[in-house]
Amino acid sequence: MSVMIKESPLSDKAMIEQAEKALSDISKVRDAIGRVIFGQEAVVERTLVALLAGGHALLVGVPGLAKTKLVETLGIVLGLDSRRIQFTPDLMPSDILGSEVMEQDELGKRSFRFLRGPIFSQLLMADEINRASPRTQSALLQAMQEYHVTIAGVRHDLPSPFHVLATQNPLEQEGTYPLPEAQLDRFLMQVDILYPEIEAERRILLETTGVEEAKADNVLQPARLKEIQTLIRRMPVPESVVEAILKLVRSARPGQGIADTDKHVAWGPGPRASQALTLCARARALYDGRLAPSVDDIRALAEPVLQHRMALTFAARAEGTSVRDVVAKLAKGI
Repeated sequence: MSVMIKESPLSDKAMIEQAEKALSDISKVRDAIGRVIFGQEAVVERTLVALLAGGHALLVGVPGLAKTKLVETLGIVLGLDSRRIQFTPDLMPSDILGSEVMEQDELGKRSFRFLRGPIFSQLLMADEINRASPRTQSALLQAMQEYHVTIAGVRHDLPSPFHVLATQNPLEQEGTYPLPEAQLDRFLMQVDILYPEIEAERRILLETTGVEEAKADNVLQPARLKEIQTLIRRMPVPESVVEAILKLVRSARPGQGIADTDKHVAWGPGPRASQALTLCARARALYDGRLAPSVDDIRALAEPVLQHRMALTFAARAEGTSVRDVVAKLAKGI
């Protein structure tokens, strides 16, 4: 008999009632997004799961695959105050966080006033984040983890909810900087965006080249999104799922007595990966209309949660092994 872990004493009846309301709202969000974003169901699901879990997501793909369009659509549909930053090599941290300016009043007294940057929003789109230097990328570190920034020794809290959706071009393209490992670890998931299926691309051609183009509608408010995020944190997690998470994450670390991992993995995921899997599994379960996650959720989320939190050895890269190959093999073993 499996043990159920609960975040708070919420009765089964209350949980079911709240889940049904949340399912209705999530369904409206999916429909609203589907009127603008064609195909890419897995991408939409994973991105929404990251937001429902209260985290940030990194969208990776070549230009032209509607990464920016997806983020803009999510901002409208979820009713979030959105800002966009186009990352470029000359972008400075102050362009993201804001800066202090000196002002002089009519009496000649001078004082500093803080001008808030675009990070003070509920949904920040960091477009082509890997086009800026690591110094600028790191401006997001404190905000993504602690939900506030410190300027000149003064703390400034960010709006709630606060989410970062960053887009990234493949690293093999010219003019890009790999994200630091600490920066990558702050992203709940890395969502890879592939080329659309032929039917989805046909629909894109027909519906986006006419006089009128489909526009997103607002169907949710930020306060309601926060309520759903709280509900997800209260969802029970079976002990079998907890054990599967621990087994998967620990097996991805070298030095645990697993030959394949020791051979292929230079460094593996930390405890944040376990936390991310737990939250995302709950969110995915609710997204699918279930009240508790299963081991299948862990297998489905293994790649997007772990792939950016691991690095391969030189020998593994020389053999043509990818992180996805390693994660897929480990996921089969849980």
